[in-house]
Amino acid sequence: MKFLSDLFPVILFFIAYKMYDFYVATVVIIVATLAQVGYNWIRHHKVEKMHLVTLLLVLLFGGLTLYLQDPLFLKWKPTVVNWLFAIAFVGSHFIGNRPLVERMMSKSVTLPAPVWSRLNVAWSLFFITMGAVNLYVAFNFSEAAWVNFKLFGMMGMTFLFIILQAFYLAKYISETEQKTTPEES
Repeated sequence: MKFLSDLFPVILFFIAYKMYDFYVATVVIIVATLAQVGYNWIRHHKVEKMHLVTLLLVLLFGGLTLYLQDPLFLKWKPTVVNWLFAIAFVGSHFIGNRPLVERMMSKSVTLPAPVWSRLNVAWSLFFITMGAVNLYVAFNFSEAAWVNFKLFGMMGMTFLFIILQAFYLAKYISETEQKTTPEES
């Protein structure tokens, strides 16, 4: 459910683009992102950092797209978001005593420290790759292809990465469960 609510602005952007044009879709993603942040603030009295960063970048790049009538600015936003996340994940190796992915997931999963470190590097590389692929599509394909990629391609790449991560983690999770589960006599 949370994943779908995170995609809410992108889905509305996609629909608005298909029904109207890039500029209407840009207004829609700005309004939808503002609504998403506002809803989370009203409902939970807090807003996730990811949503705040996304809102600021949508306002900046969407505003530039509308003001300058150039879709290129909004096309850069996914790359900037992904590369900022990559910087945060890489930086977490040097700030604090645990990588960012461990800080985010350690309540759900118990893993050895080297696995957390490798997983953090994998997420860093994933975000760098996502940003680079977005730029490749933005500069080498049509606007319509980029809009399709923004929703379906990026979501597909994320699902694939999460599935691969699950296969990688399955070995360690089952080992951890075996160590913590008392054996039956």
